[in-house]
Amino acid sequence: MNDWLERLSGVVGMNPWTLQAFGIIVIALLADFLFRKFVNRLAGLAARSSHYWDDALVYAGKRPVSVLIYGQGLLMAARVIEPHTAAIFFDPVWLQLAQQLLLVGVATWFAFRLTTGFERAYVRQRRETNQQFDITTVSVLGRIVRIAVVVTGILTALSILEIPISGLLAAGGVGGIAIGLAARDLLANFFGGFMVFMDRPFSVGDWVRSPDRDIEGVVDQIGWRVTTIVKFDRRPMYVPNATFTTITVENPSRMTHRRIYEHVGVRYDDFGQVRNIVAAIREMLMSREDIATDQTMIVHFNRFGASSLDIMVYCFTRTTKWIEYHRVREDVLLTIGDLIEAHGAEIAYPTQTLKLDPSTLPAGKEESEERP
Repeated sequence: MNDWLERLSGVVGMNPWTLQAFGIIVIALLADFLFRKFVNRLAGLAARSSHYWDDALVYAGKRPVSVLIYGQGLLMAARVIEPHTAAIFFDPVWLQLAQQLLLVGVATWFAFRLTTGFERAYVRQRRETNQQFDITTVSVLGRIVRIAVVVTGILTALSILEIPISGLLAAGGVGGIAIGLAARDLLANFFGGFMVFMDRPFSVGDWVRSPDRDIEGVVDQIGWRVTTIVKFDRRPMYVPNATFTTITVENPSRMTHRRIYEHVGVRYDDFGQVRNIVAAIREMLMSREDIATDQTMIVHFNRFGASSLDIMVYCFTRTTKWIEYHRVREDVLLTIGDLIEAHGAEIAYPTQTLKLDPSTLPAGKEESEERP
């Protein structure tokens, strides 16, 4: 092999060790090309399977393994060059450290991507099978695992470089005070996000609002620093997590029922039918499957209004979905109107009675007249 390299180097005009290093790099490029072909084929097979965990494995290993191939090729080429140069970068000790750091970095990157892949696979599988899960918990646990992976990788790299961790911890204790004072808002938001995770006042996808602040919309993402809320006009709102420790938050998404609360006015001329109308409305609500009869239900003549006899209708629907609720509410109100007409009565509208002085009326006119 050495004789062949010497003859070839004489032909191309290069040193044998330079040609050997160049050949190693070419082989590494070829190996990476073949690996990419293989992993793309493997990704196609994984995409056609019914599980998503194999997709996570392919996603996790694709780039780290490619970097490992390149890195190993460069290190092998450097070892070939090392006896023929005095550059510090080709020192055997440095090459050994680079070898170990490369393995630690690739392993950390692989574990980081594997955690992300498993998180996505779990969420995707749960959604496609319509299984209930808390995406906030999954997201937070994934972040904790990724942080643990990165910290472990950094500590391992420091150990390889023989950097004393105790000294860094001591320096960090002194500098941590200054950093904490400078970044107290950032830390407040971090712990605010942690409290949101612990207390669970809302989750991703919930409709939330605050009576203390102009905050209302659907939770899109809960981060370490801010929570993204998409308002009903589709504009995103980024709320610092520390805000949720000082304000009251309502979560209408967790309501068990929705309320129908109306006053229906009947004309004073139909006073004789009010009792029958109230009974008919109560019977109608009790017979509906979309009305929660086990919740508070009030149907009573409530008051003598300025121009109507007011009947209070108070009940709850079984559905909490916004669109379905309005469909039920519409049908209930229209049915109430039909019941009022069925009893020969009418829904009242604002009227006024005008009293005139009889001495000012022309002959033949009534003493009073009613106008809308």
